[in-house]
Amino acid sequence: MDSKPTGLVAVISMLFLFIQIICPAGNERCRGHHRSLLRPQRQQPPIPGRYNSFIQEQQHRRHPYVRALRRYARSSSRLRPLRRVRSTKRRDPIPSPRPAAATNFVATWILPYKNDVAIKWITIGNEVFPGDIAPFVAAAIKNVNTALTNSGVSGIAVTTVVAMSALENSYPPSAASFLPDLTEIMTEISSILSQTNSPLMANIYPYFAYASDPKDISLDYAVFKSNTPVVIDGDLKYSNMFVAMVDGFNAALEKINARNVVVTVAESGWPTEGNPPYTSVDNARAYNLGLLTCGGATRMRTPRRPETAVDVFLFEMFRENQKQGPVEESFGMFSPDMTPVYTLFCPA
Repeated sequence: MDSKPTGLVAVISMLFLFIQIICPAGNERCRGHHRSLLRPQRQQPPIPGRYNSFIQEQQHRRHPYVRALRRYARSSSRLRPLRRVRSTKRRDPIPSPRPAAATNFVATWILPYKNDVAIKWITIGNEVFPGDIAPFVAAAIKNVNTALTNSGVSGIAVTTVVAMSALENSYPPSAASFLPDLTEIMTEISSILSQTNSPLMANIYPYFAYASDPKDISLDYAVFKSNTPVVIDGDLKYSNMFVAMVDGFNAALEKINARNVVVTVAESGWPTEGNPPYTSVDNARAYNLGLLTCGGATRMRTPRRPETAVDVFLFEMFRENQKQGPVEESFGMFSPDMTPVYTLFCPA
């Protein structure tokens, strides 16, 4: 959902660093991220120490849902405190297509923290498909993988993030395929992901589909409230739009012989303001609680890949003020003073 880059930054547009928060087994649920904060006059955003204490507090509640964070700002001041808290996502442009640029990135932003911060993913490119940068992403992934290996670093997956706009069709899910101009690019990227056992990340937003076509898409289908199938796709039945959209990517991957590549959801959420009645606290709470799959150790799975649990990052931790319009500003689950916009814990 990020705005597209305004210019080509060598081999990538944006590089994201993910740090995983360690939670008890069976709590593979909700993740969040933090970018620029929406703050009224005289209200200060959380400083790193206070922010990290806040994350710790969420983890130790009865229903912990903060398991990993995505961050969009390159800042050593944000990474250093995470040596105790374990979280983050970062945006880092690689300034050159040369492998040396990837080596420098790893030396600067991975090696100093790898022993203290649980770094799980590096993503190269956020919604740059289609676009001028797309052809360079595969080479960038290779360069960063090589730099990690040469530095003796293991256990970090290097991938990229795609949006629904990368698909030529998404209804029904089985009909989905990557755009013709992206087929070769995504085939090359998926081959690398398969070889390195890395997921393809996708931004999934049923809100935008529902708000643009409320006559044909029901709210219950969009916010996990339907108890019966709404879309029947051959032998597969879908009672919510989220898994249908994820399965669109699964179907597209199958069409380029990449069925073994897992889809991880890099962003998903629902806004609380800006476009009533589609945006509301009730709708946002219902949607995000649906993503949490409240109820024991159950995790989200899709009809097309019932054997694979879907990991999801909730968008987003805090409200923002540097987005375009009130809808984009209001995905946050917390205000800058860390009070919740709405309660998101699973029922006891």
